[in-house]
Order: sequence, then structure tokens, then C-alpha cells
Amino acid sequence: MARSEHTIREAVAGDCEELQALFAEHAQYEGAAADIVASPQDIAASLFGEQPAAKCFVAEVDGRLAGYVTGSLEYSTWRAQHYLHMDCLYLREWARGQGLGTRLFSALLDWTRAGGLHRMEWQTPAGNAPAIGFYQRLGATHLAKARFSMTV
Repeated sequence: MARSEHTIREAVAGDCEELQALFAEHAQYEGAAADIVASPQDIAASLFGEQPAAKCFVAEVDGRLAGYVTGSLEYSTWRAQHYLHMDCLYLREWARGQGLGTRLFSALLDWTRAGGLHRMEWQTPAGNAPAIGFYQRLGATHLAKARFSMTV
């Protein structure tokens, strides 16, 4: 049996259509499918435009996109420092359990350190026990906060 090739790399503009599909799968997994409005062109502009809003790394298995992680710069008033906000980390079901989540997380963490940042924060739905367990195994600390949203 042939061994699968697993790669973690920075996303490129040619990934945007498949990233849109991954974003939609992720939103459906979290019960938020109605929140998906970004087109491949929107994704390209936000990741690769003149002022990129986020950084994205992807996991490939045998040349197929298996997952992604995204992060963007945020500011902490209390710390008077910037930090990285991990917006999303998602793997397709068939790609889970192969160490790719840890490798994606590590790629974003390495990029955070390389940028001189000393903190990373994120959230996950309270009912997503697999993700919560994953983050705890990585050594993350749970912050008891409620997340709010408002359409303006």
C-alpha cells in the first residue's frame, strides 16, 4: 500500500475556490452555514490583496486540500500588545486523526512567533468537545468568556 503524502504550506491564490468549499464545510460542521457569503474572489482579496487581512495555511494529502487554519492580528488593550487571533482551524473528516491539525496549529504558531507576537487566542463552540480536547492536549488554557455578535 502506498504511503500518503502530507504537506502543510501557505495558501496560494489558486486555492481560493477549494478554500471556499472548506469554509462552507466548516460552517456547516459548526451549524453556521448561513454565515458563508465569501466568494473565491473575496477570499483572494482578503488573503492575497494589497493589505492581507489574514494568514492562511493549508494541509494537503496526496495533492488534495484536507484542511486549513487562518489567523489575523488583534490588539489587547489590557496588555497594550498585538496578538494573533486564530479564526479557524478545520480538517475534513477523512483527514482527521493523522496529526494534520497539530501541524496546521504549529504552522500558525511558528508564524506568530516569527512576527514577534507572544500570544495567540481563539474560540470554539462550547459543544465542540473534540476541538476542546484537542486544544487542551496542545496545552491551551480555556478562557471563560461569552462571545457576542451584532450585525450593523
